[in-house]
Amino acid sequence: MNRISKRAAVAATAAALAAPALVLADPAVAASARNGTCDSGEFCYYYNSDEKGSISDFSGSLGDYGATQPSCYEFKGAGNGKGKCVKNNAASVWNRTGKTVHVFFNSNYGGASQAFASAAKGNLNATLKNNNASHQVGTTGGGGGSCSTSGLGDPNTCAQAVAWAKNHIGSTSLGVGTCDHVVGLAYGWSNSGSHDAYAHWTQVPAKYKHAGSKTVPAGGLAFFKGGSKGYGHVMLSLGGGKFASTDVGTDGRYHAGRYGTTTIATIESSFGESYLGWTQPWFNH
Repeated sequence: MNRISKRAAVAATAAALAAPALVLADPAVAASARNGTCDSGEFCYYYNSDEKGSISDFSGSLGDYGATQPSCYEFKGAGNGKGKCVKNNAASVWNRTGKTVHVFFNSNYGGASQAFASAAKGNLNATLKNNNASHQVGTTGGGGGSCSTSGLGDPNTCAQAVAWAKNHIGSTSLGVGTCDHVVGLAYGWSNSGSHDAYAHWTQVPAKYKHAGSKTVPAGGLAFFKGGSKGYGHVMLSLGGGKFASTDVGTDGRYHAGRYGTTTIATIESSFGESYLGWTQPWFNH
């Protein structure tokens, strides 16, 4: 075989080897394209409940879907809702990312959230249905990730509230059963503005709530449901999984009248109350 023929043969062999590789790459390309089908590796919204209607598929996190055409992210699949903006229009999801995905009430991963485990299909809850503004792949939950008093009018900042709480650890002068009143004091109010902790939780606007999340930033308010009168419980996060709470002893368990440090798990076991989630420091004023 002459030199030219050898070169031609080598080129032909290389082309033959490359062709299957290109064919194998196509599914990965398809999975990353927003084509209105829910491919492996994607997080998908459905316009209707029970994974019905038009699909909008995403290959990663997105903090802002846009709100109007032609610039918004839209439902692209066939079916009811096709062409409509995704923001505040989804009713169910399918998570094919291989990681937990959180859907958020606000843009940029803020407000109330709902978690969907890997491979989960399900309807958005009553708070998030048609109120979906962003989603984050591979998060641990908790929403915006930090405490903020922005737009709330609190006299004290989150850092000042935490400092107040730390300065009062060990105090026995804050009363018994005054948990909601005391978190109000930490933020500079003379009272919380609510009748009790559970009522406070129900009054907090959804955009400031993080139901079920136990990743509570320093300054966040952690709420529980239960108690002999149904008043619930609330305590202030110090960060790192520790909280300042009324009616706890040095071991973090129930001790009437003492202000101390504890954890969510200890309150659940000692007080016999169910954890609800955390909120930004919103007060009914």
